[in-house]
Amino acid sequence: MLHCCVFLCGAALMIIELTGSRILAPFLGTSLVVWTSLIGIILASLSLGAWWGGILADRRPSARVLGRIVLFAAWATAAIGLSRGWVLPVLQGSGSLHLAAIVATLVLFAPASVLLGMVAPFAVRLQLADTDTAGRTAGSLYALSTIGSIAGTFLAGFVLIAWVGSTAILFITAMVLAAAAWLAAPSGRLFQGLSLLVFVLALLIGRAQDRRLEQVGFLDRDTPYNRVLVYTGKEEGTGRLTRDLVTDPSGRQSAMYLDNPSELALPYTRFYRLAEYYRPGMRRMLVLGGGGFSFPKYALAHYPDLQVDVVELDPGMIALARSHFALPEDPRLRVIEADARTFLQRTEDRYDVILCDVFNSHYAIPFHLVTVEAVGLMRRALNPSGVVLVNLLASPEGVASRFYQALYATFATAFAEVQAYAVHDPADRERWQNLVLAALTGPSPATRPDDPVLQSLLANTLPPPVTTIPPFTDEFAPVDRYLGSLHP
Repeated sequence: MLHCCVFLCGAALMIIELTGSRILAPFLGTSLVVWTSLIGIILASLSLGAWWGGILADRRPSARVLGRIVLFAAWATAAIGLSRGWVLPVLQGSGSLHLAAIVATLVLFAPASVLLGMVAPFAVRLQLADTDTAGRTAGSLYALSTIGSIAGTFLAGFVLIAWVGSTAILFITAMVLAAAAWLAAPSGRLFQGLSLLVFVLALLIGRAQDRRLEQVGFLDRDTPYNRVLVYTGKEEGTGRLTRDLVTDPSGRQSAMYLDNPSELALPYTRFYRLAEYYRPGMRRMLVLGGGGFSFPKYALAHYPDLQVDVVELDPGMIALARSHFALPEDPRLRVIEADARTFLQRTEDRYDVILCDVFNSHYAIPFHLVTVEAVGLMRRALNPSGVVLVNLLASPEGVASRFYQALYATFATAFAEVQAYAVHDPADRERWQNLVLAALTGPSPATRPDDPVLQSLLANTLPPPVTTIPPFTDEFAPVDRYLGSLHP
């Protein structure tokens, strides 16, 4: 019984840690800063728990005490699901991502981690029969705890997060820990049974609330790679209803007008129409990053001769685009489920236009897609006179422009010309906003377009940045350091 308890507690710890990334993502993102805080604080909590558990085990070596520790860990796990809704919104506006990530992890995940860290040394003390077998006893129990952690890692990463919501996972884990407490100390079954009943009720109430929210247009869903919020919004100024998709705290990642699904709702997506100016008569377009498939839908509706390939890593995002964002079945659309860098390395296809829209926000930049090596792969995938259009978040000048300057320099290593556009206000060089880079294999068109929309987009041109920041490379891409000073 004790061995089963140790195994289950080891598994629960890693389930909590991996689920923690999904709990934090909508408020703090999924950057290296968040992962570092989560891993570091949980390791520190385990160390504290091991020290405390060892002292307590020597003073009160009782199975009943161990059962209570595990039951308290179950309640601490359930408390994460109950308290995250008011803890994280407060910390989100603190101004410092580093501080917010550390405090959030301390408040939400440290209590359960400390208690679970107490289990293994306590179990060793209970199992210790004599000093001749002390090493074997300690080694076998710590190995069993580690094996449980391995099982919990694969169970959470491959199964639970992809199929069960984050809050539900926490309540299920709390149930498992309540059962583990009974295995450690069967005599405390009354409190353990009542706790288990409370956790079951909390899970059922949470699931019922999720269903009610879905009926009124709010969806909170975990996919294999993201925690996604979908809800109905209203456009400021016009009052038009939109369906918004959020995976990160800095704003909407996709949006769709409910009265016209193929119209471009987010301002930065309208700048992708520059493809018409740079590559008139385009026949093949590659879109890296699907999201809500805003521009692919627009392209299919407005460019009848265009073939569109979309590379999207997350199958759950593709399913949401079809079910909630009116992604059509069209013979001119090919959706490829793959990592964008991997696709670029393998493809033999050539394109007139590549749209790079894989940066969910400044909190979540896949560094392997911003390096000289990745940009070279984009250049190789283009036909002569092709263009790459890239959306990013930064300011044109100042400290918050470092990522933009480095990315500009990176594309300049492989392309003949790079143009930059400010989506909202090119005159305010310190403003944090969407910027769009246009990387050209040849010179810019010699004539200006007749289309007034394209003329207005071109009017937002920025001068080339004056910078000594070197390009990103696979060897050294300090994306998180450059983005650390950005504040939306």
